Amino acid sequence: MILKSDDPNYYAHQYNNVVHEKKKIKILDSTLREGEQHPGVSFTIKQRIQIAWMLDSFGVDQIEISPVVSSDHLEATKTIIKQGLKADIVAHVRAIKSDVDIALKTNSTWIATYMGISDIHLSAKLKISKEEAKSRAIEVVEYIKSHGLKCRFTMEDASRTEPSFLLEMCNEMNRLGVERISIPDTVGIMRPNGMYNLVKMVYDKIDTSKSSLDVHCHNDVGLALANALSGCEAGADQIHTTIDGFGERTGIPSLAETSIALTLIYGSDNNLRLHMLKDLSKTISQYTSLEIPESKPIVGDSAYKHKAGTHLAAILRNPSAYEIIEPRLVGNRRKIVFGELAGKNGAAYLLSLLGLGTSIREAENLAKGLKELRMGDVLELYLDEKLERKILNEETFNVKKE
Repeated sequence: MILKSDDPNYYAHQYNNVVHEKKKIKILDSTLREGEQHPGVSFTIKQRIQIAWMLDSFGVDQIEISPVVSSDHLEATKTIIKQGLKADIVAHVRAIKSDVDIALKTNSTWIATYMGISDIHLSAKLKISKEEAKSRAIEVVEYIKSHGLKCRFTMEDASRTEPSFLLEMCNEMNRLGVERISIPDTVGIMRPNGMYNLVKMVYDKIDTSKSSLDVHCHNDVGLALANALSGCEAGADQIHTTIDGFGERTGIPSLAETSIALTLIYGSDNNLRLHMLKDLSKTISQYTSLEIPESKPIVGDSAYKHKAGTHLAAILRNPSAYEIIEPRLVGNRRKIVFGELAGKNGAAYLLSLLGLGTSIREAENLAKGLKELRMGDVLELYLDEKLERKILNEETFNVKKE
């Protein structure tokens, strides 16, 4: 088969481009707000400031933090805003005037407020009618706008809200000049085409020259990122993330996975420093004692770990056979696992690293011995630059014929 391009992902991109057009999709990171809702997570003021600096350096568009949680959160918000970061700092509050008053103390230019508008939220949580909810939302937004600030209104539990009321609320916020309206899947119940339909319904009924749309998708059944991307295909242009995806319950889309999806698959020009992704993940792990799952896409230790014999044979010839992006570009490293599944080519490469012969017979004998030992994985080896050059140049791993 002759490829039309040197890019191994050429045909995948062809299939993907049939579905959507390229556009810039922004990232709001909520590690300092949603992230702190994860059980056991609580940052110090200094840690919040450090995380904000790193997120800004990485290149996110907005950073969300809630100044109303405690005096520490208020102090952290004030200090972060004073840093003059490129990213917008969004102060997140309930739809209550007293919360807005606290946010005003931070000198933030952005305030995000929210209200649960589904029947279950109105009856079980807020205990108010739809008319009361709308009246309260309008009052708070008008109060925010009266101070000359930019505003986002989140339609909490939008995915379980009566469509007519959701549109009524969105149109009211649109009329008031709210810069961003967030459409969340608060309980992670949507599937991708459902999220597309939900966002498209809103997008088609508001004046998008006044208000842009965010998507905030929870990961209760593992569809958060897929739903968020579908929402963006329907018209939203900003996804909410946290570092490693942690948050309330099972969290929201991971910053790393979202960033790679937007850059590599969606062609979004975000100018992100992708090489920081692993360090961002490590920093959060150090601050929270939450271990990075080994199988975590992009930043996990197994993300670039290769074990099966046929995989090893391909990787040792051209890593693009099983890698869509080089590990160094995201701050990770490639790792080769030798054991009972290594096969002839993996065994030959191990022999070459040890400075031993790499004949077919020697490689086959080693592969057979590893299999018969039944010891599972015997050796895991990170590949340094020198060894990676050997792979790319095909210098050492070829099995020699006798």
